[in-house]
Amino acid sequence: MINAGDLRLGHTVERNGELYTVVDFQHVKQGRGTAFVRAKFRGLTGSMSVVEETFRPEEKFSRARIDRSEGQYLYKDGDQYVIMDSTTYDQYPLNEAQLGESLQWMKENDIVFLLQYDGRILGVELPIAVELEITQTDPGFKGDTANAGTKPATLETGAKVDVPLFVNQGERIRVDTRTGKYMERV
Repeated sequence: MINAGDLRLGHTVERNGELYTVVDFQHVKQGRGTAFVRAKFRGLTGSMSVVEETFRPEEKFSRARIDRSEGQYLYKDGDQYVIMDSTTYDQYPLNEAQLGESLQWMKENDIVFLLQYDGRILGVELPIAVELEITQTDPGFKGDTANAGTKPATLETGAKVDVPLFVNQGERIRVDTRTGKYMERV
């Protein structure tokens, strides 16, 4: 069990038979009143919606243990994305809802981490940074600083990021999967 006052980003809790991950929290202490915790949860099963609630710091939650195992994204089959567990070689078809934002950074044969709870696959977790090729971007012009020295670029997965003016089409770059920002040229 975990107290509401001990909630942190990324913690996974079970409430009313559903799994939720903490995406934001605030511990608020009022001048004369009692303290309270305001937390935002994103559902990991079912609707996957974001819910905001307020709790007393001593309220308890059942903490869920999420198993994490290495996997590999194999291919897309219709509207399913097939991920293979690297240790057991089991293949799992996942849909877009289960992959969420991760989908824009994944390409075939990439290494990912499968997130499992009680034998069911909840989704995947990507490495912090991925290397992708730029498929389309305009050439940068010397002295063009009207847009803070960056230009839009389309990556091989279809994702769009802002890159520095010196980066050209066909080059490989490293992108932070948490923020979606350019890190460096490879």
